[in-house]
Amino acid sequence: MANLLVAVIVGSFRHASFNRQLAHAVVKLAPADFTFKHLQINDLPLYNQDDDAAQTEPVKRFKADIVSAQGLLFVTPEYNRSIPGVLKNAIDLASRPYGQSVWSGKPAGIFGVSVGPLGTAMAQQHLRNILASLDVPTLGQPEAFIQAKEGLVDAAGNIGAESLAFFQNWMDHYVAWVKKHAHTQVE
Repeated sequence: MANLLVAVIVGSFRHASFNRQLAHAVVKLAPADFTFKHLQINDLPLYNQDDDAAQTEPVKRFKADIVSAQGLLFVTPEYNRSIPGVLKNAIDLASRPYGQSVWSGKPAGIFGVSVGPLGTAMAQQHLRNILASLDVPTLGQPEAFIQAKEGLVDAAGNIGAESLAFFQNWMDHYVAWVKKHAHTQVE
């Protein structure tokens, strides 16, 4: 199979975001035939249906990046037991105008990290519900509800030794999921 491009969407703008750090570390565990592109969402306008006929250049860029990808990787914090508004806004923008969603059929993986012991479980469930309505086949197992702890990502930006086997298993399942579904995408 040819090289597969995965769009990485992190639901946090914060420079020192745990989720951003983890996203950069986890993609290093993928095989050589996978390439990851971290998408920018911090310049997207708030969704307004009045703008559907004339979407801004950042929205067009974001949608084009999703169209060109064969897979999606969502890495989300949890805000008030759900996904951050910036992530929901990005999803909404790329699903509009009605009938022109760019999400359909793109296989996705989800994980997230937080300081709490439930590690983004509620945010991930909400995100799964949203993605199901957009026809995004989402990897169900293994789940990855990660609590931020010392050594999760080391000083070199790699997954720490104590978490490496878990994340390698997650990545192996995710790679198989993307490969299974990538050939079914409509061009």
